[in-house]
Amino acid sequence: MYIPPRYINENEAETIAFIKRFSFGVITTSINNVPTATHLPFVVSERGGSLFLTAHFAKANPHWQHIESNENLIIFSEPHAYISPKNYNEKQNVPTWNYLAVHAYGLAKLITDKDAVYKVLEAMINSFEADYKTQWDDLAEDYKARMAKGIVAFEIEVTKVESKKKLSQNKKTNERQNIIQSLKDSSNNTDQLLGDYMQNEEE
Repeated sequence: MYIPPRYINENEAETIAFIKRFSFGVITTSINNVPTATHLPFVVSERGGSLFLTAHFAKANPHWQHIESNENLIIFSEPHAYISPKNYNEKQNVPTWNYLAVHAYGLAKLITDKDAVYKVLEAMINSFEADYKTQWDDLAEDYKARMAKGIVAFEIEVTKVESKKKLSQNKKTNERQNIIQSLKDSSNNTDQLLGDYMQNEEE
């Protein structure tokens, strides 16, 4: 990912928190020189000083057959918003787009053991809807087994992370405040969220 120096985010804890908050990512793999992408929810964990991303494909999706032999790029992005030049002091300006994004790279390891697959599913339940765990525990074992057979679970140990925050760092203080106010006054929830991220940068 192209990141001018002023937009690099080197705060590891902040980057991990971002991935956990916006965990519906895009895993991309080059297969025979053709980029292939699948949209998946990921569970983020840290073990032994390393960052791991866990998810699962539908077994019918052939993408999973290539993730162990090729490096994978997982993209996490949002929030983002159009930035109008009306926020700037001078008329001679152009529109831009502000956003946050994280790119994570690594090779995948397929998870095939039945108990390990269940642990992946339960980790996702705990991450996205912990209250569902009671219902999951009450499901018939043969039903859960059929569901598990229809997926391919995997884990990626992240070997490289690129984290970018493009939040008008190149603009004057009052211009940034104009942008923040404009975003927070928007009826669009994503605009408002980006305004919150920008406000946090100013504090």
